[in-house]
Amino acid sequence: MPTIIIPAHNEEKSISKCLASFVDFVDVGNLEVIVVCNGCKDLTASVVKNLSDKFICLETDVASKTYALNIGEGSATFFPRIYLDADVQIDYKVVIEMCNTLSTGCLATSLVPTMDLTKSSWAVRAFYSIWLSLPYCNSGMVGSGVYALSEKGRVRFDKFPDIIADDGYVRCLFKEGERRVTKGYYSQVKAPNNIFNLIKIKTRSRLGGYQLKDKFPELISNDVKDYQSVFKQFVYDYKLWPKVAVYISVNLIARIRANYQYYTNQILWERDDSSRY
Repeated sequence: MPTIIIPAHNEEKSISKCLASFVDFVDVGNLEVIVVCNGCKDLTASVVKNLSDKFICLETDVASKTYALNIGEGSATFFPRIYLDADVQIDYKVVIEMCNTLSTGCLATSLVPTMDLTKSSWAVRAFYSIWLSLPYCNSGMVGSGVYALSEKGRVRFDKFPDIIADDGYVRCLFKEGERRVTKGYYSQVKAPNNIFNLIKIKTRSRLGGYQLKDKFPELISNDVKDYQSVFKQFVYDYKLWPKVAVYISVNLIARIRANYQYYTNQILWERDDSSRY
């Protein structure tokens, strides 16, 4: 029976959608779901408890995703372990398929994200049309908001370190042949509604990368990025140039902001609240 651990910080608007497909399976004992409400100033915990008394709802005053993950681990009983962001949606069938992927011998698996762009501006849509076409994005544990580890894979590390990019850290623990995408199944991730919120989350993502390089330089070699296979497509297809311009601009601004925060030691956990509805 798998265990799902969900860190949640002020997620009263989105947590019910995240948990909705798990209620029946938790109630009959086919699934263990642990929600760790960390630093919440809203009704996240109440929403969770009202959905089902079978959900394990833990609370801490410390607003930290990795701290919450470690608390969740302390109460987790079963494997595989699935780590799910509170604003991301998957259903029980996806959970089972991820477990099936792990049963083939790989140590870690994740999904390719599908972006809900319903309320997003043209610029945000343009950015994600380029981002989703990159091989790196489709290689697993990148932006999907969910990943799973087998019991053998979980032994690879002790506690989650105090860093921004927990998924990046876990991805780097495994070589390419040890992790696998669960093909044909997707997570649903809501995109920001405007480019300003997009820049905030991309700044956070880049900060997470800086932390990984500084604290775990020996792991970075496991994280291979290949952009050459799509470079010619971008260069020779002039119809893509406006979208490429948006993609480059967002990443450039995010890099500048991340550099400033990192080197002035003013690191902020910026998140997109526009997608929480």
